[in-house]
Amino acid sequence: MIGIYNYTVLLTYFSLLSSCLGIVLTLSGGGCPSLGISFLLFCGFCDAFDGKVASMKKNRSSYEKTYGVQIDSLSDLVAFGVLPLAIGVSIYRTSPFLQSFTIDFPFVTVFLYAVLLLYALAALIRLAHFNVTEEERQKVEEGVRKYYTGLPVTSASVLLPVVQLIQFLTPMDLSLLYFVVIFLMSFLFIYKLRIKKLGMKSIFILVLFGILEFVILFVLKFM
Repeated sequence: MIGIYNYTVLLTYFSLLSSCLGIVLTLSGGGCPSLGISFLLFCGFCDAFDGKVASMKKNRSSYEKTYGVQIDSLSDLVAFGVLPLAIGVSIYRTSPFLQSFTIDFPFVTVFLYAVLLLYALAALIRLAHFNVTEEERQKVEEGVRKYYTGLPVTSASVLLPVVQLIQFLTPMDLSLLYFVVIFLMSFLFIYKLRIKKLGMKSIFILVLFGILEFVILFVLKFM
């Protein structure tokens, strides 16, 4: 069989399966944004450690390294590009404010969907840029890169759950805030912004923060 099936790619595969399942369940029925956010958090957890797990295998071949870079970006496009889009659609469908507002101003619906499509496109461009530059970097450098250009698409797993958490903590319908954040992130994905890659200590802090977000969202939603 073609491809790789060892432990170095398991987290990436799990992230893809989780994001696909999240998209389907988020858009099922009347829509459930919180369910999509939960899957997004899990994808973020997988992404936080997939590179570290892959690096544990010594003497990886050039094929294994290139394969890892490619599937990581392909999986990230679904998890942090398409899944947030599906969450946005679900938020639009379940928001009383947006539903009533767009009755009088139907062009707003077109604008909101355009924002979601712009986000997915920006995520694709950001990931394609990363793939190309990473392939060129590996030809002349060893180890992992220290800086990123543009906001990493994986930041969606941290920022978007915060937006949903804010919505749960206030009685006001803040659905529009999700689209504002999505729009700003789209710009930052493709902006020439130099961001230092996080170390393992910072990653662990973000993972703990993500777990805390999940617990709070679960309690507020189901308890």
